Amino acid sequence: MTTVTQRFPEAEPVDVGELVERLRAEPDGGRLTVGDPRIIDFLTKFSRKLLAPATARRYPELASLGFFLRKAEIHKALAGLADGDASTLRFPRGLVFHVPPANVDTIFVYSWALSALAGNPNVVRVSSRSAGAAEEVLAALNAALSEVDADTARVITQTQRMVTYDRSDEISTALSGACDLRVIWGGDGSVNALRRYPLSPHARDITFSDRSSFAIASVAAWQRSSQAERRLAAEGFYNDSYWFDQAACSSPRAVFWVGDEAGATEAGTQFRELLAQVLADKQHVTEPAMAVQKRVSAYGAAVDGLITKISFDGAGTDTNGVATLELAEPASMPREWLGAGTFAHGSVRSLDELVPIVVRKDQTVSQFGFDHAELVDFAKALAGRGVDRIVPFGEALSFAAVWDGYDLLGEFTRLVTVAT
Repeated sequence: MTTVTQRFPEAEPVDVGELVERLRAEPDGGRLTVGDPRIIDFLTKFSRKLLAPATARRYPELASLGFFLRKAEIHKALAGLADGDASTLRFPRGLVFHVPPANVDTIFVYSWALSALAGNPNVVRVSSRSAGAAEEVLAALNAALSEVDADTARVITQTQRMVTYDRSDEISTALSGACDLRVIWGGDGSVNALRRYPLSPHARDITFSDRSSFAIASVAAWQRSSQAERRLAAEGFYNDSYWFDQAACSSPRAVFWVGDEAGATEAGTQFRELLAQVLADKQHVTEPAMAVQKRVSAYGAAVDGLITKISFDGAGTDTNGVATLELAEPASMPREWLGAGTFAHGSVRSLDELVPIVVRKDQTVSQFGFDHAELVDFAKALAGRGVDRIVPFGEALSFAAVWDGYDLLGEFTRLVTVAT
């Protein structure tokens, strides 16, 4: 079988060869351009669907996506692409094939939207295991298509596809061989599996392999902060960690308190109590299978000598919402997923002590209480050995056009220089 199910725009199943032929054909009204007004119009209508109160309440992560796709945000992103002079022209790169992960089921929209904004035809493989937020996204996309004018609807239908298909060497080979750029999300296994399918000589991959993230908090800043500020920090950390069951690459798996040791111990205890209260207020429930996973991971780390103490905290009916593993030393920081709500805790006297333990796999550092100069000095000290982004608590999952060190809008376009 070489047919794919067309999820957006909704249509009958189609053979992959015919799909590729349609996407590579010039659409009615002319080829898309970088920042094409027809794409902007469609994305802003789609954004409004995601920001509808009922949708945003049910899936808070879609509100973030909707904000990212507002017209003002789109124009801000495009402004960063302004060409330096009249001798450098920017064009779409070509057909882009996106393979997003199943565990973070909205990431495909960010990748696709930026590529479409760059003027590319796109085909996105949506996992057959997608549910919840992903299904809401597909429904919103199809609903937005009915609200744009006929010309815009036609060009979207002719250039953009989101499809589902079971594992198929034939389909993956056809899409990989036809694309000008392949975007692979989902970890080392996914990257290596997709690389078995050859690209055209001129094409290349953008890959998002296995990554891990951690958090840093200033002891001094915590001590001088108000109770309201501490509560906001705990709520932001909750959003960073418990959306997507802490499986997102940018969700922190360890917390380092930076300052004197006694103050770090006290601040860490207060923070965990507040986080447990946030979980109770949000009526978070740790499922039995997850509770077992957390204990297995914690006891395994203890057997390996990586930690010195284990505690399970919670409030209300969920007494297992926060699992804390006290690190034997900062270098013992775990980088694998240990279960939703499982955090290694450590303390260091300064950010400089963290520099030697950072590796290329480390992606996001979420922070509380540091000023801009301190964070810039930390990034300079890392000197590219790892960490692609440093953000405040609550923004670890906020997608940006620069991700994993890639300027995605730039990657989705190509430059032509003209000299006389």
